[in-house]
Amino acid sequence: MSDAVLADAPLAELAEHIQSRQPQHVLSTKVDFGELTIEADRSSIVAFLEFLKTDPNCRFSTLVDLTAVDYPEREARFDVVYHLLSMYQNQRIRVKIPVREEELVPSVTGIHAGANWLEREVFDMFGILFSGHPDLRRILTDYGFRGYPLRKDFPTTGYTQVRYDEEQKRVIYEPVNLVQEYRQFDFMSPWEGAQYILPGDEKK
Repeated sequence: MSDAVLADAPLAELAEHIQSRQPQHVLSTKVDFGELTIEADRSSIVAFLEFLKTDPNCRFSTLVDLTAVDYPEREARFDVVYHLLSMYQNQRIRVKIPVREEELVPSVTGIHAGANWLEREVFDMFGILFSGHPDLRRILTDYGFRGYPLRKDFPTTGYTQVRYDEEQKRVIYEPVNLVQEYRQFDFMSPWEGAQYILPGDEKK
């Protein structure tokens, strides 16, 4: 038996335990690259994370991260992803829930207080709404920001640019205006004054 199979055995046992105890919440389980990923039902995510936190064989008491992934081609456009740590069992687990663009995700701040800012960040970057959140507002972008920067259909240049106007003595918001003459498509090495040229950096 290979070392990888032996290393994955505890995770496979954990997946089987969770599947048997919470069949109504678990959609699928998968162990890949030494990590256990569980796809769960969106509507019951609070109860499921409560189980993972309190069950003696799990005890995933630490929410390490909460984020999202955008799949524009899918009917359920987003995956909201929870990374959990059990310091008691020395194990990590990934829980993901598929979410449609118009669906609300129940807030887990009642289970993990640290989810407060993380859910605000996911709302700010992806536009996913969390029902029951105590203070759901943008956390990273500026006031009046339009759009959600981590959606794959958001333009890399954004919609507005900000500059300080010397005449008006204030910050000005204006539509992005990219002038072609200022775009320099130069494939030289970015290190100005370098005495060498890296392979592929030759200027035509």
